[in-house]
Amino acid sequence: MKLVSNIEDWADAHHPKWLDIIRILLGLVLIAKGISFIRDTDLMSALLLDSNAQLRSMAFAHYVIGVQIVAGIMFTFGLLTRVAAFFQIPILVIAIFYMDVTKEFFVISSELPYLILVLSLVVFFFIYGSGPLSVDNYIRKHDADQT
Repeated sequence: MKLVSNIEDWADAHHPKWLDIIRILLGLVLIAKGISFIRDTDLMSALLLDSNAQLRSMAFAHYVIGVQIVAGIMFTFGLLTRVAAFFQIPILVIAIFYMDVTKEFFVISSELPYLILVLSLVVFFFIYGSGPLSVDNYIRKHDADQT
């Protein structure tokens, strides 16, 4: 627990504001991807449809869409960024391993580089935190002023 606290303290002290812009953009990308899943339910169904477990795959699809949008909002505002990343990481890892890399790796419109970049950024912000331009930082400073 002390290690996590030390990492958090170091990250708070060494967090440039331009990283917050990347965090905000990442949040907007996650929201946009969640909305695109809603708009193209056929694609989402095709990705998850399994004839033996249709109800389970539809429940998982709703979970993915919900987490994608909520985590995107949380990343955008810097609200509980580590919690949002915690729920986003398994979805991205499953998406990377679920892709058929043999067919789609060398295709120009492949989603694999996008998934790897988003996963890398989500893991980065899971470790690094939300930064100075965030709701978390505002709440932390506001609570410190009250005491």
